[in-house]
Amino acid sequence: MSQDNRVVERSGWAPVRHFAERSVLGLIAVIAVGLGFAALLLLVRFHWTPLQNLDHRVAEGLNHRVAASDLAVKVLQQISTFGGRVFMISLVAVVVAMLLIRRRPRLALYLVVTGVGAMILDPSLKVLVGRVRPVLETPVAHAPGNSFPSGHALGSMIVYGMLALVLLPGVRRRWRPLFLGLIGLIVALIGFSRIALGVHFLSDVLAGWLLGIAWISTTAYAFRVWRREAGHSSSPAREGLEPEAATDLRLAPAEEAVLPHPWAKAAEILVGWVLTFGLLYVAGYSFTRWNPAWDDGFCRWLQTFRTPGLDQVSWLWSKAGDTHAILTVSLIVCPLALALWRQWRPVLFLVLAMVGELTLFLTSAAAVGRPRPGVEQLDGQMPTSSFPSGHIAATICLWSAIAIIVMARVRKPWRWVFPVLAVVMPLGVALSRMYRGMHHPTDVLGACLLAAAWLSVLWWVVRPNAHAVTAAEAAVENRQLVVA
Repeated sequence: MSQDNRVVERSGWAPVRHFAERSVLGLIAVIAVGLGFAALLLLVRFHWTPLQNLDHRVAEGLNHRVAASDLAVKVLQQISTFGGRVFMISLVAVVVAMLLIRRRPRLALYLVVTGVGAMILDPSLKVLVGRVRPVLETPVAHAPGNSFPSGHALGSMIVYGMLALVLLPGVRRRWRPLFLGLIGLIVALIGFSRIALGVHFLSDVLAGWLLGIAWISTTAYAFRVWRREAGHSSSPAREGLEPEAATDLRLAPAEEAVLPHPWAKAAEILVGWVLTFGLLYVAGYSFTRWNPAWDDGFCRWLQTFRTPGLDQVSWLWSKAGDTHAILTVSLIVCPLALALWRQWRPVLFLVLAMVGELTLFLTSAAAVGRPRPGVEQLDGQMPTSSFPSGHIAATICLWSAIAIIVMARVRKPWRWVFPVLAVVMPLGVALSRMYRGMHHPTDVLGACLLAAAWLSVLWWVVRPNAHAVTAAEAAVENRQLVVA
């Protein structure tokens, strides 16, 4: 070390020098990324022949390989949905809600501002450039609008990148390389899927990534300036945007073992699943062989009330119990429950309730093989048998599990909304399914047996309300953990 550097170190200017070095390097990196995007933009805008040839060779080569496999197309389409606008907006909305619950409004605002910027950049540049999407010999997918830059590539880089910056302090140090690697893999796969599906050129995806990096860097720098103005010391980017939020960002920092003796508990759950399946099989076999006249008669009686208006209402009620609706509610409730109560046990209870319901329904329906009612079926041919009703069983399990979790952790009068929903939602779905000719009344009884038996097993094994705390109590425990 030179004498001048030693003087700087002794005088206390080392942190300033390090900050200046990091700032200059960061500025150079952002400028390089911005110039890369600008270069691609100009080359595409003025139809540079070498780039056009490369884009078309890559697009045609991938299309030739992908078009030959229906499985490859389905996998790529599924990967692509993780970069779709609906999925990413929903993901950001859930994380913003969690941050607000954990009282980290600054991070929540950062996500909103950065995300809105992405929504403005993508359509604006597409209109400015006006590039047509690839035209291929064997198209396997279609997308509206112009091609440059790729909205999926831009959006995924920004959304997953900003989530990585926000959530990084809550990830343990030894897991951070894996966490960042997973984020990078997701972004890379989304970009690749858009090229392989033939809806974007290679340069579209590269431009989306470069612009996304530039935008994240700009908003992250603005956030760091905001932190310094609020009196917080600067920290390296590898520590995330707000290192002091680490404890709040961990999902359940104060929780000990989720379940004691997990292998024994797993065996108990498996035994309970087998016994529940046996109960359903016996009931389903009995109803199928017995087949009482009133079982079909009730559905025929409901058919006499059919009108176009009631058909639409019954369709809406029926959709409330389908896989998409149940999965959507579950994916919203689970992270919010973690944010509020900082415990994995209620989330585990809900997840096991839904996974068990699905597997029990599929196996018992396949084993029983009961025909649908002998009336006009408004939903057409279904891939599963009639007993038990999967829609009704899933609705009962979902809303009953939520009610069980909420009632033990909320002291406000509005908590009684959830027991009401646990009755009203299944009742509406049951009436709609029978009205539409999809199930007998005994199929509904089978769904009730499934839900009652399976939730009883989980209640006894998981004990979802053991050590239950309110949101305020969980926050106090968290603050005590920080002090300790």
